[in-house]
Amino acid sequence: MAKDKEKSEGQKLQDELSFSFKHIGQIRPEDIEPSIEFCEGYKTFMNSSKTERECVRTLEAMAKKEGYRLFDPKASYKSGDRFYYVNRKKNVMLVTVGKKPLDDGIKFNIAHIDSPRLDLKPNPLYENTEISYFKTHYYGGIRKYQWGTTPLAMHGVVVLKDGNRVDISIGENDDEPKFVVSDLLPHLSAQQNKRPLSDGLKGEELNIIVGNIPYQDDDVTEPYKLMTLKLLHDKYGMTEKDFTRAEIEMVPAVKAADIGLDRSLVGAYGQDDKVCAYAAVMAAFEIKEPEHTTVTVFTDKEEIGSEGNTGMASRALDHFVEDLCDIFGVKARNVYRNSICLSSDVNAAYDPTFADVFEKNNSSFLGHGPVLTKYTGARGKSGSNDASAETMGQVIACMEKENVIWQIGELGKVDEGGGGTIAKFMGDNDVDTVDLGVPVLAMHAPFEITSKLDIYHTYKAFCAFYR
Repeated sequence: MAKDKEKSEGQKLQDELSFSFKHIGQIRPEDIEPSIEFCEGYKTFMNSSKTERECVRTLEAMAKKEGYRLFDPKASYKSGDRFYYVNRKKNVMLVTVGKKPLDDGIKFNIAHIDSPRLDLKPNPLYENTEISYFKTHYYGGIRKYQWGTTPLAMHGVVVLKDGNRVDISIGENDDEPKFVVSDLLPHLSAQQNKRPLSDGLKGEELNIIVGNIPYQDDDVTEPYKLMTLKLLHDKYGMTEKDFTRAEIEMVPAVKAADIGLDRSLVGAYGQDDKVCAYAAVMAAFEIKEPEHTTVTVFTDKEEIGSEGNTGMASRALDHFVEDLCDIFGVKARNVYRNSICLSSDVNAAYDPTFADVFEKNNSSFLGHGPVLTKYTGARGKSGSNDASAETMGQVIACMEKENVIWQIGELGKVDEGGGGTIAKFMGDNDVDTVDLGVPVLAMHAPFEITSKLDIYHTYKAFCAFYR
């Protein structure tokens, strides 16, 4: 065999000064099997967490199993204690008390657990030409045409007239019915084909088929609607008026699955951003005696701007931190200014089929690890946190100390669009913040795609951050 040619001075200098991101499977093949094993739990988590309420229930059960206790603002806590707080059944905050004083700062890790979907309108039920329908109002940034003919499941909660709260779930089990939005057949779609893609299906056309059998009474004016109401009343005790006291979400009736012959990828609904939520909760469980107190937050409403009292624009986290500060006798403003936060959110993975919207040198790639996103926003960084050089350096140092494979990236070409995360809200609180999360293909689609290697190394990155 010929002897390898010795590198030139220029090649040596290039190796020393240049930097590139490589696929984990090439440089760390020993991580392939652990990533596959790690994602078995992830798929189970996704199947039980289709909505933010269900995700909170799943996270709370996981935390209890790991020994977390419900937060008591009147209790005293010491290093190593672990507790959790639930806000309005839509947020969870997990805490592990660190060895250092609280006013030395907190390690915050915040992921959101809401995802794009179709919500039922407050008065959703009607019939038209012998078909019973639900009217919907889409939630978050969806491509409406993708939701036509997609099998859907009905999830949510309804408060009955007597005040009892009833959970709803129809369509997840194999023996349960599914729901669907119809679309035109190609034979009759000549006019629809002339619409711009964004209007392939319009918002008011996202009407969900509920039934097609009438209630058997010739004197009833809307027998198909009445049959739907009867079935819902038989199962949940609800009447039509109870829709006004309900939160009902229609989500894809699809299970998380391995993708590809090599099973290297995960396909599932709602991976933005539950993929980061799962990596974050598993890292929180792993790090039992951190130097700094860790606060892992699972928040709501990110997909519509983090509004409301369960979104990051609210004071919910502030009030919780103030309660912690009261227990430890420190000031919240001192804690915040000494803290650091990971906004654990996904970024768009480079898609070679649609390469023209990406700037390749600054894109994230499947299998290259979690993507560190210095800024988000739209076009001129509007609505962005824009992390400082010092914050970037601190987070990169954490990952490299623990041999985590990571990459850098931004959300597409400058003038193609953009998006935001919760990072700016923590920045507003005087906290050094940067985005770190899993790259996703087909983000916001009813079925998103991620790499198991990226998920596993995101978990490792979060562990390194907490340490």
